[in-house]
Amino acid sequence: LFPHLTIADNVATVPRLLGWDKRRIQQRVTELLELVGLDPKQFARRFPHQLSGGQRQRVGVARALGADPPVLLMDEPFGAIDRIARERLQNEFLRIQREVRKTVIFVTHDIDEAIKLGDRIAIMNQGRLEQYDTPAAILAKPASDLVIDLLGPDRGLKRLSVTPIDIKALEQPPVVHADDSLSEARRALDSRWDRVIVVDRNGKPAGELTKDDADGDGRVADRARPFDAIIGADRTLYDAFSQMLIHQATWVAVVDGDQFRGVLTPQSFVAAIQRVPAELEGARR
Repeated sequence: LFPHLTIADNVATVPRLLGWDKRRIQQRVTELLELVGLDPKQFARRFPHQLSGGQRQRVGVARALGADPPVLLMDEPFGAIDRIARERLQNEFLRIQREVRKTVIFVTHDIDEAIKLGDRIAIMNQGRLEQYDTPAAILAKPASDLVIDLLGPDRGLKRLSVTPIDIKALEQPPVVHADDSLSEARRALDSRWDRVIVVDRNGKPAGELTKDDADGDGRVADRARPFDAIIGADRTLYDAFSQMLIHQATWVAVVDGDQFRGVLTPQSFVAAIQRVPAELEGARR
């Protein structure tokens, strides 16, 4: 950023060079500051030295978008900040990208950042293209020893971070309603499942009921307890696996909005990882 210019003037650099009128420039500056999560009333008149590192990075993104270019080149934009701020900016970048839908050439030395942000990754080594493919394909089938080393020993776990939850592949344990009797819940259990999913009258997940808690008389609602682990259907297998480990759960309940869709078990994660190479091979034939 230009240290002698205000934040508003920094963002307005390219529109001003293109000869935009003042009103149009002001509207664009306000729009872009709001897009990157900076209140124009609070930040427009400040100077770069009055902002944190993460805030300056946001201004840089806003300035790059100033004239609405069709393609952006970003050279390690998040490289000089701490891990927490970097992760926050990466998430913010993904949000902005969903809104503006730009083609971005993003240069980074961080393979985890490339996997998280990229639709396709080009791995370069001394001017030579080692591999160019989707993150999932690169993680499933690295093209060279260099790529294997770059991906690191946790390559299998990284694949979880680019693998969305497949609704069709979720396992389906027995489901009972909160108003059902405990005897009905016991009848729903079988040799495989030691607990049931509990939903309300509208099909909204209300929790789970274990086999031990289903003993005796009464209603399911009286014995049901909250899920040990729950995740949205729009998240990745990595997110779901993390929830399973954090809560030491035997399964992760998957919900889509307010509807129960199924569960992920340890076997589900193994099966999902094994499906990726097969799907890649099928797509290339």
